[in-house]
Parts: sequence; structure tokens; C-alpha cells
Amino acid sequence: MAESGEEALWCTREEHTAERLKDDCTPTETSVEQKKVETAVGSIYATVRDHLSDFPLVLQRELHSHYLRKGLQHLSESYECLDASRPWLCYWIVHSLTLLDEPIPESVASSVCQFLARCQGPNGGFAGGPSQQPHLAPTYAAVNALCTIGTEEAYNVINRETLLQFLYALKQPDGSFNMHVGGEVDVRSAYCAASVASLTNIITPKLFDGTAEWIARCQFWEGGIGGVPGMEAHGGYTFCGLAALVILKRVHLLDMKSLLRWVAFRQMRFEGGFQGRCNKLVDGCYSFWQAGLMPLIHRTLHAEGDPALSLTNWMFDQKALQEYILLCCQCPSGGLLDKPGKSRDFYHTCYCLSGLSIAQHFGSGEILHETIVGVPENTLKPTHPVYNIVPDKVACAVLHFMQKEIPEMKE
Repeated sequence: MAESGEEALWCTREEHTAERLKDDCTPTETSVEQKKVETAVGSIYATVRDHLSDFPLVLQRELHSHYLRKGLQHLSESYECLDASRPWLCYWIVHSLTLLDEPIPESVASSVCQFLARCQGPNGGFAGGPSQQPHLAPTYAAVNALCTIGTEEAYNVINRETLLQFLYALKQPDGSFNMHVGGEVDVRSAYCAASVASLTNIITPKLFDGTAEWIARCQFWEGGIGGVPGMEAHGGYTFCGLAALVILKRVHLLDMKSLLRWVAFRQMRFEGGFQGRCNKLVDGCYSFWQAGLMPLIHRTLHAEGDPALSLTNWMFDQKALQEYILLCCQCPSGGLLDKPGKSRDFYHTCYCLSGLSIAQHFGSGEILHETIVGVPENTLKPTHPVYNIVPDKVACAVLHFMQKEIPEMKE
């Protein structure tokens, strides 16, 4: 079932001045920046409100696809600072193209596989580039990119035996994981480890001993999850923590109602997009990191038999988020961005599109309900809220690796 959101667009109603920030005549650096963003966003919404009949909301698929395809072939000098994040670039681009239902040529996909193979360390895990130190973040990105490509060549790149050894080398006695050997510890590492281990079928009985309990200690008094115990709640860490607990089947360790309340209040009342923390600005990337929490929370509360759950919508304003992405985050020359005035990049392109997908599709398996703002051609493929790759790619990877035995730990 599909529902068009165009007849009920936020920007076609009277401008909600009541939703704008009130600083009580005591401006701060934060309030000044917030008002600048609200002015920029409000100007865009007002322009569209006056011309909606002539210019319906459209996802510029061709422009975005061209930008992404070009990025797989060549990157400008401005990306030199991401030399240690090259598997991330592969993942952001191939996932975005998949959401847009754009095929990746076999030769290009094979080139990506060959490059990622060169990023794999001899002792397991993937590095940010060839000859660099393996790290859990690019390991997660590489595995996601390879599973998204989903060919036999892609699966065969992943050395499951050494990957398991790598994860054990990072495991700490309290259940947490280092990001790399001798590196920092935070919730990202636990999620990256749980994600790659579950996709590739290398979870052993001891690998995640204590991990779920450690993540639960990271839930802050606000309701969201911080990077480590006692740290302020943050959208990215909250997603990583909850998604990891879903994988580990230990979500009951969290105060879910408190978490739901925290994330629900991160959707900006005026802009429609999400902020990452209290008192911060809207950012297009949190379209996934925050909105992506809602299917996971919904699933948990449904399993608990909560009778108040909607059968057609997630627990956030799906139309408002789509409007923010379509109106405020699209670069006219392709690619998506943080907010008006910012530059496009592959990171924000990936997570804006992922958030847009979450906002369009309700349910799992067969889509139960769709809410599409703008023209029907805006519809993206659904994304899996735990892994952020499309569900059929998750299913194929899990099926492929489930046919293989879990590697044994070497002494």
C-alpha cells in the first residue's frame, strides 16, 4: 500500500513560527547558528510552497547516480584527506547506487573487490587503504561493500579465519573492543565487530562475552547511548549500540521507552530532519543514524506486545524527514549534503538516501506500507535497519556464509 505525501506537505501549510527556536532574548553561539539554519530552511520551504504546483518534489536520481558512478572511477584531490577511509568510499557509493536501483557494471564491481582485497591485512581485518593498519571501521565498510556487490568473487575476498582472529585480538576483558590493535574503545567497535561477525557467520560462543552488558552501561541518563559509559548520548553511538544488541539478541538490557523518548525528540520540529545530540543543528546524515533506530525500537516493542504501536508508520514524522532531504539536502549537480550551504559528499549522500529509504518504507520482508513524498519515482529500495545494506543482499550473504563452518580459533 502506498501513500502520497504531496497533498499534506509541511511546506504547504502556514509557516510554523511557533516551531522556531526561542532564545528568550539571550542569544548564544548555538542559538545564533540554529536561527541561521532555520532561516535558510524556511526560505527554501517558502519558495516551494509558492511554486509546488509547478515544481513537485523530485529526487534527482540521474544526477545522484552520475555523481556516484563517477566517484567509483575517479576522486578529486579534495578526497586526499580520506586516504585512510577508502573502503568507506566504496561502501557509501555502492550502497547508494543500490538504493537508487542503479546496476554496477561487473567490471567495476570486480575492480572494487580487487581493491578491497588489497586492503585486507595478513592477520585479518581490513585497513583504510593498502599497506595500512587494519581497523574495525573500514573492516565494517569493506564487508558491507562486498556483501552489497554480492558476487562469489566478493564473498571470496573475505578471509573469515583471519577475520575471527582479528576480532579476538581486539576483544577486551570487559566485553568491549578496540577499534584497532592498541586503539580506542567505544560503541562503534562493538557494533562493527557484531555486524561483520554475524554477516560472515564467525560468531563463536565466547567472542561477545560481556559485550551486551558493556553496551548497556553506555546508555546515558537521557535515554540515548554514548560512546563509552558516562558519555553524552549521541545518534551515531546510539544506533551502533542498539543495532549491536539486536544482533546479539540482548535488547532487553536497555530502557527502551527512555531511548524512544530521546530519539523522538531529536527530530527537529521546524526543519523536519534530525540532530545528533541535544542542542545541536540538523544534519542530513542523522536521517539514517536517528530514523534508522525507529524500526529497531518498533521491532522490540512489537515483540513485547505493545498494543499502542502503529501498523502503518514508524514513530517519527516520515513525511517531514523526506521533505527535509528532498528540499534541503540535494545538490543541484548531484549528491546530497548535510544542510543548506554545505558541500555534497559521498558520506552524506549515503546516509541521506538511507534515511529517505527508512522514511518511505514501513515493515520488513514484504513491504507493508509505503509513504512517498513527491512523485512516485522518488521511491528507493528498502534498506536493512541493522546493517544498512538492502535486505536481499543481507539474506544472500547470510545464506552464503551459513553454509560454511565457523572457523576454529588458533592457539
